[in-house]
Amino acid sequence: MNLFFEESGDFKAGAILSQQGEAYQVETQTGKRVKVRAKDVLLQFAAPAPAELMTQAQSVSDEIDLDFLWEVAGLEEFGYAELGAEYFGHEPRPHEAAGLLLKLHSAPIYFYRKGKGRYKAAPEASLKAALAGIEKKKQQALIQAQYVDELKAGRLPATMQPLALQLLFKPDKNSIEYKAFDAACNELQTSPQRLMLSVGGIASAKELHLSKFLFEHFPKGTGFPAVDVPVISTLPVADVQAFSIDDVTTTEIDDAFSVVKQADGTIRVGIHIAAPALGIRHGDAIDAIARQRLSTVYMPGDKITMLPDALVDAFTLAEGRTCPAVSLYANLDPSDWSVISTETRAEAVPIAVNLRHNDLDDLITAESLNAGTGDYAHKDDIALLWKWAQVLEKARMVKREGFGLRPEQTNRVDFNFYVEDDVVTITRRKRGAPLDKIVAELMIFANSTWGKLLHDHGVPGIYRSQGGGGGGWAAKMQVRMLTHAAPHQGLGVDQYAWSTSPLRRYPDLVNQWQILACVEHGVTAPLAAPFKPKDADLFAIVSAFDAAYAAYADFQSNMERYWCLRWLAQENARHVEAVVLKEELLRLTDIPLVIRLPGMPAAARGTQVRLELIRWDEVDLAVEARLLEMTTAAAEEEAVAVIDGEIATNETEIDAESVQE
Repeated sequence: MNLFFEESGDFKAGAILSQQGEAYQVETQTGKRVKVRAKDVLLQFAAPAPAELMTQAQSVSDEIDLDFLWEVAGLEEFGYAELGAEYFGHEPRPHEAAGLLLKLHSAPIYFYRKGKGRYKAAPEASLKAALAGIEKKKQQALIQAQYVDELKAGRLPATMQPLALQLLFKPDKNSIEYKAFDAACNELQTSPQRLMLSVGGIASAKELHLSKFLFEHFPKGTGFPAVDVPVISTLPVADVQAFSIDDVTTTEIDDAFSVVKQADGTIRVGIHIAAPALGIRHGDAIDAIARQRLSTVYMPGDKITMLPDALVDAFTLAEGRTCPAVSLYANLDPSDWSVISTETRAEAVPIAVNLRHNDLDDLITAESLNAGTGDYAHKDDIALLWKWAQVLEKARMVKREGFGLRPEQTNRVDFNFYVEDDVVTITRRKRGAPLDKIVAELMIFANSTWGKLLHDHGVPGIYRSQGGGGGGWAAKMQVRMLTHAAPHQGLGVDQYAWSTSPLRRYPDLVNQWQILACVEHGVTAPLAAPFKPKDADLFAIVSAFDAAYAAYADFQSNMERYWCLRWLAQENARHVEAVVLKEELLRLTDIPLVIRLPGMPAAARGTQVRLELIRWDEVDLAVEARLLEMTTAAAEEEAVAVIDGEIATNETEIDAESVQE
């Protein structure tokens, strides 16, 4: 005797070898021996042989018309034998019964299974919907296949063009566009980014990196809604002729300086900061824009400003204009450059000139300042500021060493990027040059002084703190953002509140509101300031800014790496000089490109090497190089400066005012 039975969702046939209670020992048509429970048996038959029955059953199943079978089945639940008698016109023979079961089982949208050998025909509406779904899937499969063919031929289907960024960065994996794109990538054995570049969905590797950042952080675009530029009430005009010192590309000019020699022999130095807080109110439409962006985003050759251009233009400290500003005046004793007193005012400041590093860096050096040589605007003022800046730096270093830190490195090499018509120029600047030091020291002085002003008035602000934390050395020296005053050991100050870049950093704008409250309201400032002590909203700003600033910094770093690779292509640089940072990490001498060289022989930090660049990739920003030569001499001073700027422990937070943003 033979059995037709179900096993794991499949129908099989076999000869009975033995039976024990409700179980059979069966040899299937393939020769395999299995144990079959009685409840899984659908049919017992003597002939034909199991293998022949399966062949005949499949033939019967193939010949059955599903639509006709569905019509014959009616609306009530049925057993397969009952339907077989109706369909075949006689009691179904074994192979016919088995063929019918195969057909019923293979058509779940036509027949719902209700038990062993029992089914019920699907309602007409449900059947039509299911058939329509199948037809739709067939059509989608055809369309998907067409998409794959087009992609493989190097063309981006028209329907995919508006979805290019979504397919790369946030795909709907159930869409036929994604399935086609993924299938094409697999068949071509390429990455999604490279395929999208090859079919023109993304114009270039540069656009790929930029688009990824914008898709995540600026999904609605980088434009601004229409805003009205606020009108500032009349301010007292300062009796100064101020000047700024910035890179030639800087348009958000936040800071300027003035120097006035007093009748009593003292010197009054003015640090003048652009004052958008006089026009923007906490909670207004412009504040909402600034709070959403939190910072200007910088990249070589371009930037995404925190504030609309019209507002930046209204408040930037442009030469030839009298601009609203928050001024910090320091009265100095020139005999030892000690600070006699400070005063903060909101006023209109005449800006005489915007000086540029690009014009003056070669002209203004420590040697020329000491010798009094050279001819340039505000020469005497700069000479006085240089003397004070050196005193400020020395005092900071004493306090820094008092915190247990080693002296700050001042010979770091910086790089400026200039991009025009997709051609990049990378220039080297040695940090610690006089103009850099003047700006940095005066900004640190202002941020520290205003941080103390907030603290003394009991007004919260946004502070940068470093050192004093728990854990190991790295944890202790991590820069943190707080809403109360705390030392910044790396800078060597007792408190440090970012306040000098309100046009391009939201915490600076927040702090400027708080500083103005102190100036205008004195002891009642805690009641009048926009942010009160322990204000939850201030904590939220700190948290959001930390995340955004880190993301923006990563993006800037990636874009600088991209432009370094573009520079290699422009210069056809195949043999380059580099410096060992640590272990397998090296940095090129001419550009700020860090690469990893697997298998690099052990070498002291600062060792100079010569490399052959085998290839580089602007998509994944990778570089493959080979070591040609390694010198045994000690590193040059300049090479050490490169190292110190790159891998020194995070003891010092470099003030961003002193370098190109």
